[in-house]
Amino acid sequence: MPIISVISHTQYRLKRDVPRILDLATPILLGQLAVIAFGVIDTAMTARFSTDDLAALGIASSIFISIYVGLTGILSALNTIGGQLFGAKNYLDIGEEVRQTLWLSVILSMIGITVLLHPGPLLDIGDVSPVIEEKARLYLQILAIGTPGTMIMRTFMAFHNAVSKPKIITRFQVVGLLLKIPLNYLFIFGGFGLAAMGGPGCAVASVIVQWLWVISLGALIWFHPSYKPFGVFTKFSWPNWKRIWNILQLGAPIGFSYLIEVTSFAFMALFIARFGTTVLAGHQIVGNMGTVLYMIPLSLSIATMTVIAQHLGAKEEKKAEEVGWSAVIFTSSVSIAMGIIVWFLQDFLLDLYAPAPEARIVAKQLFLFIALYQAVDALQVTAAFILRGYRVAFWPMCIYAFSLWGVGLFGGYLLAFNHLPFVPESLQGASGFWAGNSLSLAIAASGLLFLFRLTAKRYAKY
Repeated sequence: MPIISVISHTQYRLKRDVPRILDLATPILLGQLAVIAFGVIDTAMTARFSTDDLAALGIASSIFISIYVGLTGILSALNTIGGQLFGAKNYLDIGEEVRQTLWLSVILSMIGITVLLHPGPLLDIGDVSPVIEEKARLYLQILAIGTPGTMIMRTFMAFHNAVSKPKIITRFQVVGLLLKIPLNYLFIFGGFGLAAMGGPGCAVASVIVQWLWVISLGALIWFHPSYKPFGVFTKFSWPNWKRIWNILQLGAPIGFSYLIEVTSFAFMALFIARFGTTVLAGHQIVGNMGTVLYMIPLSLSIATMTVIAQHLGAKEEKKAEEVGWSAVIFTSSVSIAMGIIVWFLQDFLLDLYAPAPEARIVAKQLFLFIALYQAVDALQVTAAFILRGYRVAFWPMCIYAFSLWGVGLFGGYLLAFNHLPFVPESLQGASGFWAGNSLSLAIAASGLLFLFRLTAKRYAKY
């Protein structure tokens, strides 16, 4: 095919596919940013309270996010399953899948609560002072109270994304953010007769908002007529272990992939804690910014997965593949632009956190990595979610394990602690972990894109 014809066809696909992806991704992004703003607010407010509290927040939030992402990743299988059923117009089956996923969410909650109440082995990795460990333990114990609500809310989110109703979730998340800000201030700094709690006060505010979400969103699904076709709460279903097993077959590899991705970053924080509170605080700030930026390709990827699942449910395999490649081109272009913007605005962004001078110096040294890895991070997350739309999750999990744990975490450890010959000083310390993480994302992106190409070819033969 002549190159001009290829370019013309690519432009046509982008004009056709990107608006649909953006229509779903925009509310998802706004909602994700609202939730991520929870972490930004926690970090910014706690940084003003004390450096010790910020370090404790960094360690505790790393542990919690690892648990949260791993368990809720399992529940996200409902997004793909529901999306394919929605494309096939099997609406009542979606309601049954939601009910079974809710049962699964209760089971997973018990696992999450157990780990949050007994975090000793994970905290030992950080080798932090008793004061910081005590604050981190309290933070996790408080979040354990909200774990069932967290799991149920994640099920509701997956359901709404599957049926192309992300705007409803976004409204709830924005309202939750507006509640989180004053609650954070109250519990962190104290007031109205309440003593200041510091970092753990963030957890109290989050738990309150989480349960308010679940109660109000559950009532909406129960009573609003727009949900009637799905019949989510029109009948009671006991656990159907066959359906739950089907969810687990897709969800477990997705959840483990999430776990690998997040723990590779979380364990960075735990190991970086060995370099001191100041280095950990600087890493926490830059890591928090990276999480915010990640929400853009993540939201586009979630939308892409939904569109692909709906096309596959409607037996439109060719359109599903074309949407995937359109998303790869568009998302990577956006992320490259983000990396450039971040590099030029680094001083302004650091001013928003107002860290201690020593922590600011550490954070500034890490900005090169956060700017550079945007493109490869976008490629890997887009390819991973495309494959989830195809219900392919096992091999991506293997790719993540090799690249993020093997190359990123282990390789970063060797660099950071100077266990390799001729490691330059610029790649020792926290920079070594960030360098290893960047390389691992590039390897993951390459493997996942190759797997997408093979998967699309296999579907094209049917």
